[in-house]
Formats: sequence, C-alpha cells, structure tokens
Amino acid sequence: MSATTTENTKEISNKFADLIGPIDAKLDREIREALITARIGLLLKQPFFGNMATRLKLVNADEWCATAATDGRHFYYNSRFIKMLRPKEIEFLFGHEVLHCVYDHFGRRGDRDHQLFNIANDYCVNADLIKHKVGEKITTVPCLYDPKFDDMSSEEVYDILYEKADKIDIGKLLDQMIDEHLDGDDKGGGGDDGNEEGKAKRPSMSAEERQRVRDEIKEAMIAAAHACENAGNIPAGVRRMIQSITAPQMNWREMLRMQLQSVIKSDYTFARMNRKGWHLDARLPGMKNTDAIDIAVAIDMSGSIGEKQGRDFLGEIYGIMESFDSYRIHVYCFDTEVYNPQDYTSENLESIEEYDLKGGGGTDFDCIFNHLKEENIEPKRLVVFTDGYPFGSWGDANYCDTLWIIHGDKNPEPPFGTFALYEGSE
Repeated sequence: MSATTTENTKEISNKFADLIGPIDAKLDREIREALITARIGLLLKQPFFGNMATRLKLVNADEWCATAATDGRHFYYNSRFIKMLRPKEIEFLFGHEVLHCVYDHFGRRGDRDHQLFNIANDYCVNADLIKHKVGEKITTVPCLYDPKFDDMSSEEVYDILYEKADKIDIGKLLDQMIDEHLDGDDKGGGGDDGNEEGKAKRPSMSAEERQRVRDEIKEAMIAAAHACENAGNIPAGVRRMIQSITAPQMNWREMLRMQLQSVIKSDYTFARMNRKGWHLDARLPGMKNTDAIDIAVAIDMSGSIGEKQGRDFLGEIYGIMESFDSYRIHVYCFDTEVYNPQDYTSENLESIEEYDLKGGGGTDFDCIFNHLKEENIEPKRLVVFTDGYPFGSWGDANYCDTLWIIHGDKNPEPPFGTFALYEGSE
C-alpha cells in the first residue's frame, strides 16, 4: 500500500453531512431520554457495558459531529443521527464507543495509516458486540462487519487490510463507519464539556490529559468487571486487558503461597507470644490461626504436562504446608477423568512425595468440578496445575475460588479465578 492511498479519501462520510447543524432543543431533550433509556437497558442486560457507558457524559455535538464520538470521558452525539436508530441500535452504539475506550484505540495506532486503522478498529469492535449480543447490530445505516475478523485484534485486521489496500475501496469502508474517531487530536486543548463556546469545536486533548483518561478508563474497567457476575458477557480481548492490569507480577510460587495464606482466618492470642515485644518488657499477643487450610489440588497430567513438572508442583505444596499448623489437602490428577484422589493432613503430609501421578490423555476441566461435587468437597480454594488448553469449558465458575497455575500457554485466558504462569525450578 502506498503512503498516499488514503490521503485523498474522505475521513468523515458525506452521507451524514447534512445532519450537522444548529441544536434543536426539543429534539435534544427527546434524544437524551432515548440515550439514558439505552444505558439503563445495558445496565440490566450487559452490566459491564452499561457501567462503562454510564460514566461517559452525554454531550450534544450537532454542530460538528455527524454521527457519534468519544474521547474517553464524553459520549458526543448528533441528535438527528440518534433519531434514525432503533432503541437496540442505540445500545449497540454505546457498546461501540465503550470498546473504543477499553481497547485504547486512541493510543495504539503508532505510525499506521490512521484511516485504515480506524476501519480495522470498527471491524473488531462490531464483531465483539455482535458475538456478545450487545444491543442489536446497526442496520438502519451501513455498519462495518465481517465474520472472518471475529476474535482478531485491530493490528491483525489492519495487516490484512493493508495487504489488500490497493484492491479495496477505502472510501466505501469509511462510509460504513458509524462514528467519528477523535484520535490524533492532541493539540494541547481540553475536553469539550458542552459549553456554548465549545459546542461547534471538535474536542482536543494534550498528550498528558489523554494519559490521565487512559488511567481513568483502566480503573473504570476493573470496577465494571466486578459488577459483572457473568464473565462470559465480557469479550475475551477485554478480559485479557483486565487481567494484564490486575494480575500480580509475581512468580507462581509467590502467588500460590499468598493464595493459601489468604484462606486462613487469624486472631490474636496470648497463648502464642509475639517476640517483637520482648525487648520492651511487654507481653504482646501473637497470631492464632483459627481455621484450617482446606484446599483441593488438581494436577493436569495430560500429554503436555510431564512428571518433572508434576513433582515440582507437589514439592512446592509440601514446602508451603509445612509453615502451617492445621490443613487438609485433597489431591488428585486428571486428564479427561479424575485419578488417584488422596487426602493429606499434618499427620501424613510427608507421604505426598510418593504420590502416584497418573494420566496422559486430553484436558477436561469439567471433570475437576464434577469430582468435587460428587464427593461433596467444597474447598476454600481450588488450585489447578494445568497447561491451560481444555477441550471444552473451564468448568464451574461459581463453585469455589480457583487459582490456575498454567504451564505452556503464555497468553492464557481463564474466564474466572486468578492465574499465574508456571516456570520451572530456579
């Protein structure tokens, strides 16, 4: 693709140009009501998108925007354009702007052609919204969508489009964009809050202000994800971003120790003295563990997990347990079924070194949870050592707190629980 391929193509489609004009106060009141109703609909049916959409301040942009836009803090809208859409299409439009914010399409372009990258962004965003049934795909006006781009990143779609740029009609694709992209407007100004003086101006932000917006979006993403009980309602790309923000940057041993420590409820007791007060002639209470560690450990012994990794993992469990007074560990292996379930306590933990690792088939996480349910075992923490490549689902997200120690997959996407990447012995 030549450097000038998109230089002469229009950035904003002329087909909606006649929608730009003075604000009609009566129409704006009607449209704001429709926008608020759409956000409530998202809150009820798609809480992640609803929470993210609600944080965007509604700003009438009839005088400069032909469709809709966002700068990460505001939802700019053309009231005449919104009037054309069905209620469910408005929900889709909110979801579209939310994902532009979440995926940081403002800052990922680099030196790519900005119009082609914007098109790639829209393909990805619309595919996610359709897949997760956020509102209804906009059909009142053309809307970019191609199922071959499902689950691709913007960069991947861009590369495909770039290779074919000389053979595709860029102007026709721009006509199918349902919003305006405000990236590249770093001119040192501030965001437009909809005041009279700024209504006719495209908003701009300094680089510093845009970074602050990115930080705000990250915080909002985490809060919105907590409000969403069903992780399946969040696109995989969003889950990856949230995990990259929240996942502790520690090795798997530290993560495992921290997770097991967190299941202990502690209290203070004078039966166990705190040595720190001895030099002060003070009798300070020590910590008393009032609850036993009760965990289940499932070891994936499918073909990609070797004996050495399994032994290394069991050895780490043994080392951690020695630091606690009371515990019960239910250990078993699995591939597509469960093998050799064994219970260990402080009385017989040493024998865990002789545990017989069995398996060698595929990976089925459902058998983990089925076994626990059949045996009426409800652990305070389930620890799964796995390669992270299940045949089907990841199991029952609502049964118990789960920690995944993942070996093999460098970019895992467990839909629930906490995870850390396995690394061999140091």
